[in-house]
Order: sequence, then structure tokens, then C-alpha cells
Amino acid sequence: MYLPKTYEDFKKKFPKIFEDYRQLGKSCRKEGPLNEKCQDLVKLGIAIGANSRGAVMSSIRKALASGATPEEILHVVLLSLTTTGFPNMIAAMGWADEVLGKQIQK
Repeated sequence: MYLPKTYEDFKKKFPKIFEDYRQLGKSCRKEGPLNEKCQDLVKLGIAIGANSRGAVMSSIRKALASGATPEEILHVVLLSLTTTGFPNMIAAMGWADEVLGKQIQK
């Protein structure tokens, strides 16, 4: 899976903080009843709301890896329209197209 250089640099510079953060994420995922795919789609919605390009693209990759279809991912993006606004949704659609386009080309 693709990881940005900044992410890799952080991991090397602050290994303890990185591991603590990673463990927190694992603990949060285990705490509730949602399956992995559902969790990944929810996290995609959160990333869209935060207008975070990196988080959106990462969430899409994780959702695909956990079995989400491109149609399900685009539905999540569309659902963000009435909550986060048109410009935010359009930005997320562009980021989704970048990731999904690369998946289709493989």
C-alpha cells in the first residue's frame, strides 16, 4: 500500500508515538460491532468532512482492500454533498477518481 514520504519520515523520527497512535487506531476498531469494510467507509466519510486529501485517498485504498466496490466508495462521496457542501464533495470526487483510476489501470 502506498504511504506518503512524510508518513514514513514521521514513523522513523518518532517510532514510539507512531506505535502508540497505531495501537489506538487498532483499539478503536476492535471496540465496536462494525465490520472492517463498514469502518473503512465511515472513516472515508470522516476524511471527506475534514477535507483531507491524504486521508480521503488513504481511506479509499483501505476501503478497496477491505472489499468495498468503487460504486460504494462513490456513494459515500455523494452522501457528503448535503453535509459538507458541493466544493468539498467535488474535491473528494476528484481524489476518489485519482485512486480509483489507478486501481482500474492495474
